[in-house]
Amino acid sequence: MLAARLRSVSSVVNMALLILVGCMAAAAVIYTVICLLGLAPWLEFTAVFGDTVLPQAGQFLQIVGTLILILFASFLPSSAKINQLQNSHRAFHLKMDDVTRAYHAAHAADRSGMFTLKSEFDAVRERLAFLRDHPELGNLETDIMEIAAQMSQQSRDLAQIYSDEKVDRARMFLRQRQQEAEQQKARIEQALQDCREIEKWAAEVDMEESIVASRLSQLEARVAEVMPTPNAPFGGANVYPMPHGIPAE
Repeated sequence: MLAARLRSVSSVVNMALLILVGCMAAAAVIYTVICLLGLAPWLEFTAVFGDTVLPQAGQFLQIVGTLILILFASFLPSSAKINQLQNSHRAFHLKMDDVTRAYHAAHAADRSGMFTLKSEFDAVRERLAFLRDHPELGNLETDIMEIAAQMSQQSRDLAQIYSDEKVDRARMFLRQRQQEAEQQKARIEQALQDCREIEKWAAEVDMEESIVASRLSQLEARVAEVMPTPNAPFGGANVYPMPHGIPAE
């Protein structure tokens, strides 16, 4: 809204400046012509350039100023055309915005299943009546509403394909798939964590078993060093005396 107001003020100021330049150029030309006919006095003042005195500097300045104003005035038609093109382009842009807004409203209603008539003429008339009764689009021009209604009628197949019901169903299906994917991802993460714990536990058990086996080997070695073999003599001789009457072997 503020941008539209600024553009309007800028347009008014430009038009006022163009009118002002045109009036000044016309007044300067008329007055200079009158001066040339001797019906009005020239602009008079004396100018000095170094040691040279210019007694007709005012007349010269008046003629030069008139020529400059004529030069500026020569650009007025092109400036007016440019402003007219800008205004028409702006008006066209505003109309297209209105058409787009009306089309979106009609298309949204079509997607919700509000329009039921199948005939092309009846369908356009039904959409046009909807746009006229719309609280936000009632101030639009009739031709804009007709264009939007025709566009909505042409895109009714698209509205049926992407109806609100089908879109909601598709979103629900995708939402369920996303939830299932997240659940599956959580299960996989839990399984990976369990595998890591089992691997760590198995490594600890293997280490403990290897320690036990090493200690058992050390124990067997020490027992073998301490305990003699069954056939070896203890101490190298029979230290116990044999009873009388029993021959020694």
